[in-house]
Amino acid sequence: MTNRSEYQRVLLISNSTLYGSGYLDHAEAEIRRCLGGVRSVLFVPYALYDRDAYAATAKERFGKMGYTLESIHSASDPQQAVNHAESIFVGGGNTFRLLKALYDADVLHAIRERVKNGMPYIGSSAGSNVAGPTIKTTKDMPIVQPPSFDALGLVPFQISPHFQDPDPNSTHMGETQEERILQFLEENDTPVFGLREGAMVLVENGTMILKGSSGARIFRKGVEPVETLPGDCLDDFTNGTAAL
Repeated sequence: MTNRSEYQRVLLISNSTLYGSGYLDHAEAEIRRCLGGVRSVLFVPYALYDRDAYAATAKERFGKMGYTLESIHSASDPQQAVNHAESIFVGGGNTFRLLKALYDADVLHAIRERVKNGMPYIGSSAGSNVAGPTIKTTKDMPIVQPPSFDALGLVPFQISPHFQDPDPNSTHMGETQEERILQFLEENDTPVFGLREGAMVLVENGTMILKGSSGARIFRKGVEPVETLPGDCLDDFTNGTAAL
């Protein structure tokens, strides 16, 4: 276990598209802030089946922001691509498929080390899920089986993106997302950040700040869930925990 580095720059986005706007439009300002002076991005499209189409979409969007983008799935040596990258963006889709592909390409350690030493990391949805210690709080179906649930461990908390509050008028009798997170905490100690649509966490200079247009619900073992708003510092919610 290692503590979160003050050199890390990590942006974890709940969703890549917000209702009423285009792909990554709502996150552009924070993406620019996270990337700083970096001008090139290595894209990880592993969470979707059609990697070529996904990479083309990301390349066009980042190009509009003035960044060049290459996809790791086109590299002859994925580890070398990570080691030479200026920044990395891991897109959303199915978290199990994404994590399995990261294991298959043997790039988990390389990404972890590069980010620990200052390479900006941006994740969206599944790409945010794999930034936590494990993917145990994903809502995705296990369509493939990764070797382990252990993920990148860039941050000392679990992500639950696309968090939805229970609808008091709903007649649906299934478990709510909150109930599933509380079940996770019956068996695990790691805090869980439930990010609503439009929310994101920026890790910069050793501090975690909630960004975006909506709040997050923070879950910790043995403690009542806490509501947070954009601009709130989230450091106190992970005291005593560490990233991998």
